Amino acid sequence: MKPSQALLPLALYFFTLLSFCNAIIIDDVSGLKNKKFDFIIVGGGTAGNVVANRLSENSKFDVLVIEAGPSHEGVLSSEVPWFAANNWFSEYDWNYTTTPQVGLGNRPAILPRGHILGGSSSINFLMYTRSTIEDYDRIAKATGDEGWSWKSLQPYFRKNEKFVRPADNHNNTGQFDPTVHSFNGLNSVSIQNFPTPIDSMVVNASQQLGGDFKFVQDYNDGRPLGLGWLQTTVDGPSGLRSSSATAYLAPRFLKRRNLHVLVNAQVSRLIQTRDGKTPSFLTVEFRQGSSAKLNRLTASREVIMSAGALGTPHILLNSGIGDSKALRSVGVKPLVDLPDVGANLADHSAIANPFVARSNNTFEDIRQPNVTAQLLKQWQAEKTGPLTNTVASLISFHRVTGDDVPNPDPAAGPNTPHFEHLFANGLIVPNNFVPPDQHIFSVATALVSPTSRGSVTINSTNPFDPPLIDPALLKDESDRKMMRAALRHAFKFVAAPVFADYVLGPAGDLANATTDAELDAYMNAEAGTFFHPTGTAAMSPKGAKYGVLDPDLKVKKISGLRVVDASIFPDIPSGHTQAAVYVIAERAADVIKTSYHSK
Repeated sequence: MKPSQALLPLALYFFTLLSFCNAIIIDDVSGLKNKKFDFIIVGGGTAGNVVANRLSENSKFDVLVIEAGPSHEGVLSSEVPWFAANNWFSEYDWNYTTTPQVGLGNRPAILPRGHILGGSSSINFLMYTRSTIEDYDRIAKATGDEGWSWKSLQPYFRKNEKFVRPADNHNNTGQFDPTVHSFNGLNSVSIQNFPTPIDSMVVNASQQLGGDFKFVQDYNDGRPLGLGWLQTTVDGPSGLRSSSATAYLAPRFLKRRNLHVLVNAQVSRLIQTRDGKTPSFLTVEFRQGSSAKLNRLTASREVIMSAGALGTPHILLNSGIGDSKALRSVGVKPLVDLPDVGANLADHSAIANPFVARSNNTFEDIRQPNVTAQLLKQWQAEKTGPLTNTVASLISFHRVTGDDVPNPDPAAGPNTPHFEHLFANGLIVPNNFVPPDQHIFSVATALVSPTSRGSVTINSTNPFDPPLIDPALLKDESDRKMMRAALRHAFKFVAAPVFADYVLGPAGDLANATTDAELDAYMNAEAGTFFHPTGTAAMSPKGAKYGVLDPDLKVKKISGLRVVDASIFPDIPSGHTQAAVYVIAERAADVIKTSYHSK
C-alpha cells in the first residue's frame, strides 16, 4: 500500500470530524448523539432560524435546530419567487386541511405550511407587511410588557430588514419611504421586481377615486390605510427568494461551530425531565425521515418551540401540556394543565375575486408551460423577468364603516384596517368557475381583523397524526358582514374610470353576486385563507391564569420551555404575518440572551 493510500482513511476521519465541528445542515442524527446542547429549537421556520442565528452569536451557547422538512438548498420552487404556489401539495408543504368550516358552507379549506428549512418563509407569497402601530401597542397592553410596542420593536425591524434594489433595477423613488427601512439587516426586501401591465392603471384608479383609496407611499410606517406598492422578501440583485433559511442560515453563519441544523426530523413530543411544582421538559423526542425509531436529545438550558401556530400546540398537546380534561378524553396523560394551548386560533379569511380583462397579457400567459420554460431560462441566466415577482405589485388596506363596523371592533384601533385588497394581473389561485383561456384581473380581498376564533386540537394518541385545525373562517356573522362590505368595496374599485375599457365585468361565480344572499353563496363557494394562522399559544400578563405564555415567552407553569413563533400573538396582526414573526423572533432572542446575562 502506498503511503498516500494509508493516509486516506485518516484524512477522511478528520474531514468528517471537522464537518461536525463546523455547523452544517445534516439529516443523520447519529452525528449528534454525543453532542451536548444548551438550546434545542423545535422548528427551523421563520422564527426558529432567527433565534438560532442570534443565540449562536454567543460562542458559549451550543444551539441545535430540529426541522421536520428537508433542506431548502437547491429547491427551485422555493428559490424562484413566482413558483411559490408550486410548493403546495408537495413534499415542502405539510398539506394540512381544515375541518369543515361553518362559515364556508361546511367546506374544508387547504392550509399550506412550509415543511422545509425556512418553514413558511420558504414557500409563502413573500409579502412583507409589518402591520400597524396599534397592532403592536395592543400586544404591549395585553401582556403588560412595553417591549412589545411598536416603538420598542423598531430596532428589531431594522435588524431583520435589508432593503435592496429591485431585480429590474428601475428607479423606485416615490414607491417607498427610505426613512422607514433598514439597509443593513439580514432579510432582503424589495419592491416591484418586474412591471405588470395593470400597475399604472391601479395607481391611476387610486388617484381617480381618492378617499380611502388614497395613495400611501409606504404602508410599513405603521399607518397603512390606503393603496401603495407591495414590498416583498425578494433579493432583487439575485432574483431569489429571501427566507429565514437563506438569510439567517447563510453559509457564513453555518460556519459557526456552535450552530447545528438537523433536517428531516419530525418532533413527536417533549419528555418531562423534572417533576414537582414547576416541571421541566428539556428532552425532545423525534423520528428521522419515515423511520419508526424514536430518538431523543436533551437541552441543558431551554427547549424553544418554533413549530408555528399549528405545529407548536400540536406538539405541546401530545406532550401532555394542555387542557387536562380534553387530553384525557383522547387518551393522552395530562402533565401540565394549560387549557388555552391550541385555543384562540385566528386567520385571515380571503377570496381571490376574478374580473374579465380585455387583455392578452396576463398571468394566464405566463402559466402556459412553454412560456414558463422560456421565462425560467431568463431567470436562470439573468435572475430577471416576471419570475422575480410574486402575484401582485400593489396592495391596499381599508376599514369598514357605519353599521358594518362590529361592536366591539376587532381592529386594534382606528388606524388599523379591517380588510385588504391585492391587485393581480390574472388569477391568483385556480378557479373552477373561470374558463382556462379567460384573461383575468383579480382583486383578492382578505379580512385582516377578524372576530372569529378557532382551535388546534388532537383526537389521537399518535403524535404523527395531523392535528384538527379549525380556524373558524367567517364563522362569526360580524366577519361575514365585513366581508360583504369588502367585496362591494372591490366592485367600487374596478368601477374607476381607468378600467372602463379594461374590466368587462365579474368572472365566474362572482358574476351577478350583488345581494347579501348572493354574496354569502359566493363566500361559501370561494372563500379560503391567506394562510396566516396565529394565536394558539398566546401571551398574557405574567401570573395571569389565562393564556399560555408569560410576556418573556416562557410557558406558564413550566421551567426551561419557551415559544417563539406566530402562536404567541394574543390578537392576529392586521398584515401578512411574516414580518411580524421576524420581529418577535429578533426580540425574543435578546430576551433569552438577557436572561442568561448574554448580549
